[in-house]
Amino acid sequence: MTESPNVRAQAPLAPGMRPRPTAVEIVSVVCGVFAFVTLAIWGFTAWPLPWNIVAGIGAPALAILVWALFVSPRAVLAVHPFIRALVELFVYAAATVAWWSMGQAWIGLGFAVVAVVFGALNGRRRLA
Repeated sequence: MTESPNVRAQAPLAPGMRPRPTAVEIVSVVCGVFAFVTLAIWGFTAWPLPWNIVAGIGAPALAILVWALFVSPRAVLAVHPFIRALVELFVYAAATVAWWSMGQAWIGLGFAVVAVVFGALNGRRRLA
């Protein structure tokens, strides 16, 4: 039984083409963008005037830098998948704590649940 009856063979992609993104991948990207926007909102609203500009630009810039180095599909540093998952969870946790510190615990909790579920689903797909 080498053949699976419910699996269709796919034609190879043309050179330079990428497979279509799945719904799980799209939601994972939306969660990442939401985390970066959350950190910018937190930075601009949680600090007094001279520091809010630094935190509002610096917090999402640092998160984007860490994401690009370890988590992005074309990451600069190739790390073990579990390290990649920990970095992704760190960014999601930072956004969740930012919502909690702004007094919006339910938004933070909802984001944490959605981000962790779709991050786990996307991570399992990458390991398969």
